Amino acid sequence: MTSLEHIDGLIAPNSVAIIGASEDPTRIGGRPIAAMLKAGYKGRIMPVNPKRDTVQGLPCFASIEGLPEAPEAALVAVPAKFVPQCIEALGRKGCKAATLFSAGFAEAGEEGEAAQRELMAIAARYGLRLLGPNTLGVYNVEIGYYGTFSSSLDTGFPIQGNIGIASQSGAFGAHLGALARDQGLGCSVLITTGNEADITVADAVRWMAASDSVDVICTYMEAVNDAPALLAALDVARAAGKPVLALKSGRSAVGALAAASHTASLTGDAVVADAVLSEHGAIILRDPESMMDIAYAASKKVFPQQHSLGVVTISGGAGIVASDEAERIGLPMPAMPDAAQAKLLEVLPYGSPVNPLDCTAQALNEPGLLEEFTRAGLEEGGYGAVLCFLTYVAGSEVLSKVILEAMAPLREAYPNRIIAFCALGEPAVLKRYDDAGILIFNDPCRAVRALDAVLRLGAAQSQTSSSTLSAHQPVKVPATSPDEAEAKVLLAEAGIVPPPEQAVHSAEEAVKVAEEIGYPVVMKILSPDIVHKFDIGAVKLNIRDMDGALAAHAAILAAVANHAPYARVKGVLVAKQISGGVECLMGINRDPTFGPVAVFGLGGIFVELLNDVALRACPFGPEAAREMLLSIRCAAILQGARGTEPADIDALAKMLSNLSIFAVGIGERLVSIDLNPVLAMPEGQGAYALDAVIELDSEEVVADVH
Repeated sequence: MTSLEHIDGLIAPNSVAIIGASEDPTRIGGRPIAAMLKAGYKGRIMPVNPKRDTVQGLPCFASIEGLPEAPEAALVAVPAKFVPQCIEALGRKGCKAATLFSAGFAEAGEEGEAAQRELMAIAARYGLRLLGPNTLGVYNVEIGYYGTFSSSLDTGFPIQGNIGIASQSGAFGAHLGALARDQGLGCSVLITTGNEADITVADAVRWMAASDSVDVICTYMEAVNDAPALLAALDVARAAGKPVLALKSGRSAVGALAAASHTASLTGDAVVADAVLSEHGAIILRDPESMMDIAYAASKKVFPQQHSLGVVTISGGAGIVASDEAERIGLPMPAMPDAAQAKLLEVLPYGSPVNPLDCTAQALNEPGLLEEFTRAGLEEGGYGAVLCFLTYVAGSEVLSKVILEAMAPLREAYPNRIIAFCALGEPAVLKRYDDAGILIFNDPCRAVRALDAVLRLGAAQSQTSSSTLSAHQPVKVPATSPDEAEAKVLLAEAGIVPPPEQAVHSAEEAVKVAEEIGYPVVMKILSPDIVHKFDIGAVKLNIRDMDGALAAHAAILAAVANHAPYARVKGVLVAKQISGGVECLMGINRDPTFGPVAVFGLGGIFVELLNDVALRACPFGPEAAREMLLSIRCAAILQGARGTEPADIDALAKMLSNLSIFAVGIGERLVSIDLNPVLAMPEGQGAYALDAVIELDSEEVVADVH
């Protein structure tokens, strides 16, 4: 049991009422009863059907009011129009958790949405928690509870084990459960949340994070309906050392539309969701195959701190395939130390002792070679995992005994490292390796991907998490979006520094300010109505004297009159032209699901063509900002590539952190912030926001939303 009593009641009840119970074990109201009877559920099953005295050999009750006791859980399998009265009766009876199989609510349009709100209002009066509607339900293998009508049970029951599945889609969640079963993986718990009128996938993940029976959490999501709750659940799972493997769909336009019609939810921006969920420890996946592979590896609960792989192989080709995949996904395969290589060459002069460690087919004649090469990888290579490519050799009935004897001392000596085989053979033979603590894969690339995920988890668990920020202060902003000068005043108060600059209202004043600042200067129009100033010729660079200043001022005003005659002009901004350093961009966009999200990238083609950016939910401190800066593919440019001076990364990180805090302080009126470019000067010389755009919703719009 956990501290989440409403989920306990759903997933581990001592008694259950089935409203709309059926004698027919193939119907929605009959399947849960048949499954629980077959699985030996020890709790009390109370069918409710006014037309029957018994259901599947159990006493049947004519009404909810006629039940002999308040059920801990209820399964509601009646048409949508009868669900409200069922919820009312269950509430009066004292039931505290109900699973609603019934469909025809929010997923069916506005009328269904209204009916779903009515259900919630009724349930709230009684403190009754709802799963669904439009859900396939739950199961708990450990106690034989099957509060589900899934036909996946017709092909076999799930295997008890330490994997749990939380899914918004019922059929797909059951599909994942069946995949796990068919691959021999123990998956004891399935919770499908349907429309999420009340209980969400976040609640299910949180329950599994607190459950003693679940060590690996798999989740399928079409939308994030309660972002704070989901992120908090992920944080709890990470603190408990439980991996969360997340498959989020709705990435394509077609998929997003299908998700909206399926569970009445919007999918949100997939790139933002990936970044934010990853930040809170989730492993983002694209396919069920990867989910099962990683769940299998993680279920052994061995998470080495070393994010590195050694490959021992009897085939040079297989070693190359594994190495290529490791490089593609960023899994380090360091070479063996020189001394260790020399020792292995003494043992097998024609082998390859680097990494991959190729012990050749000679290992068939001398099985001790496999033990020696693997031991070297663990002991002297220090690899977090060693993958041995043995193909059908390991599947041999005769050789498997020899190989197991050779591996047993290594498995005992290195309990905190992973030993995995890529092998083919009869399942019974391969299971012996699994039982001995050796992971078994049949594809070297899938093995490398699964090991990488588990090794990353181990490395992350060994690191100290970033410190939590203290409460942020509200930021006072104007009633409408500010112009660039006003935006920079607000940003400067938040510690985001512009170059020396000043707004002017005449050509003479422009010359005066330029001379005070010092040439060369930049001039640009100040107007809240003109965002892309450069495109209309309202930005002039490299102004070096009085004549240039006068000409630039006149040209800017003429360009505005020509291209944007109705724009509100508040003046011209004169700024010191700064050169050198690395051009970057920073920005904030308010995501409808996760709130303000920061983006960072290098300027020019790095963003426009390579899409090389990093994202993170706001707010965050300088340490997290630094990690963000260095996570982009072209981070070497900031660090001083090819003899160039390193940029002032500390100043850049501080600016990005300040921007994230500033964005949260503005609150719901913030639409976006664009600092482009930001110039990161050489190390120790700071960073400057050369241009700034802050877009706000009007106060009236925000008021209307509430």
